[in-house]
Amino acid sequence: MLRPRAACRALCLAGVALLPFRAWAADPVGYTVKISPTGNAALDAALTGSSQLVALRTRAPAGPFALVARARADTGRLHTALDSFGYYQAKLTVTIAGRTMDDPGLPDALDALPARSVAPVMVQIDRGPLFHLRRVTLDGAVPEAARQKFTLAPGAPAVAADVLAAGGALLTALQEGGYALARVDPPNATLAPDAHALDVSFHVVAGPRVDLGQIGITGLRRTNERYVRRRLLLHPGELYQPSKIEAAREDLAATGVFSGVKISAAPALDAEGRIPLRVDVSERKLHAVSFDAAFSTDLGGSLGVTWSHRNLFGNAERLNLTAAATDLGGSDSRGLGYTARAQFIKPDYYHRDQTLELDLSAIRQNLDSYDQTAEIAGAVLTRKLSRRWSVSAGVSATQESILQEGTTRDYTLLALPLTARYDSTDVPNPLDDPTHGLRGTVLATPTESLSGQSSTFVILQGTASTYFDLHAIGLARPGSSVLAFRGLVGSAEGATQFELPPDQRFYGGGSTTVRGFKYQSLGPLFPDGYPEGGAAIDAATVELRQRVWHNIGAVVFADAGQVNTSSAPFGGKLQEGVGVGARYYTPIGPIRVDVAVPTTKPPHGDSFELYLGLGQAF
Repeated sequence: MLRPRAACRALCLAGVALLPFRAWAADPVGYTVKISPTGNAALDAALTGSSQLVALRTRAPAGPFALVARARADTGRLHTALDSFGYYQAKLTVTIAGRTMDDPGLPDALDALPARSVAPVMVQIDRGPLFHLRRVTLDGAVPEAARQKFTLAPGAPAVAADVLAAGGALLTALQEGGYALARVDPPNATLAPDAHALDVSFHVVAGPRVDLGQIGITGLRRTNERYVRRRLLLHPGELYQPSKIEAAREDLAATGVFSGVKISAAPALDAEGRIPLRVDVSERKLHAVSFDAAFSTDLGGSLGVTWSHRNLFGNAERLNLTAAATDLGGSDSRGLGYTARAQFIKPDYYHRDQTLELDLSAIRQNLDSYDQTAEIAGAVLTRKLSRRWSVSAGVSATQESILQEGTTRDYTLLALPLTARYDSTDVPNPLDDPTHGLRGTVLATPTESLSGQSSTFVILQGTASTYFDLHAIGLARPGSSVLAFRGLVGSAEGATQFELPPDQRFYGGGSTTVRGFKYQSLGPLFPDGYPEGGAAIDAATVELRQRVWHNIGAVVFADAGQVNTSSAPFGGKLQEGVGVGARYYTPIGPIRVDVAVPTTKPPHGDSFELYLGLGQAF
């Protein structure tokens, strides 16, 4: 049997259920929202972002009663946003269709609005006085080095984000100083309304300064633990520092063996007063298959596939097997070509950040300049000197047969390529868009020709590219407008133009030198119009890269270059090409489409060239 109060409640609910449905499920009310500007752009953004009236206006239509309830709830959210910026005495006035929130007739007035009418919601804000910090105290023993990192001072605006950030910075400073168990409690804030001030105190427990203890590694299945420990940048007995732990995590993840790397500290010290670490890894799949495709009107299309083994012997060794069909059509190709390559990469070869690469390849290409069939074997040792510098030295042997101007010659070449590279663009993926910095490569390749009349020559080549974000001078949003510059200089020393094998000469034209000209077509020509190749080259590019939408971009560019018959650059006939392009940005890099035209059409060239590929041109 129901008690009287419970029975009354039940009867009331039953009566409500019998009321006309429209009274409780009224038609949604369309509305607009305007929050009066405060003069502080960051505060205006916070107010808009915290407003459910704004967020739900189109996604969740509301009836009269729900709209009023939504507006009342927004009042608290907006006050919280104002408080966080130091305006603790702000006043809000919210009106809907010109009526205040305490108007008892507001819901009925909204219900009576004509169909498809829109009710304006106005939020008027009086910020009131800005509160400032009066007293800022640290409760607890704080080492002097960490205390110096605490920059919160009396007199500063009482902005919640700044107060919280100061506590976070203090905790970071303590941990970076080796205080692994340090604790900085949330700030205790006390308002002084009459003084328009805020008193803030932080309770700090520094704890002991500790070193790293034992480092455990879990998750290894095929990878040798000895390799991981040799690669790891952390060792027992070193001072605990989160920044070094994160750097070690990123370095281990960069080996390409793991899909995930996590390094965590134990919650308590060990018996020796040190803090143990645990490295948890997830290994990637051993095998991967990737495909690539490109097209240009001069070289035609290419289709390739690569099979990779990511961890051949358990020490992050990589084996790549590649096969590609090339010269699929195109105005500069005269038959189907191919590339086959086997590549073995051994990281940390006898030294950390030293990589051994072994290559075997076979190529066939049929170009206007020459036809080539070649087998190449090589080894390269690369040493990373710093975050930006690396050097490499190698040896390669080439056996090739080249047909040029009706004459076939065989060549046996032994080369010792020496390379130095610099990169300050700070992009983790070569296909990513750099917005600043410099990339440069200097290559010297002494080569001995062992076939026929033996000769010795040296190929010298330097390339550089730099990037300038127009945001730096206030002309664009960060990363949206970038000027990119590229330069190339090359020279062959020790042999004349025709003493060099045709594939060792310099050729201009194409996506890597001067767009708008067919591949290898820029420079001296035989009487029949086919390229000779030269003993020196120079080329330059300027390109404006503009983001139009989130994943759509456009470019305009101008290229210029020349190829010389002597070994001195800057002595040939300068040729220019100009063009435009589009970019579609994907997680693996931008898809590139460029169209270029020569400023002066060559006698045996095309009126334009089209280039499609993955990644920027440089």
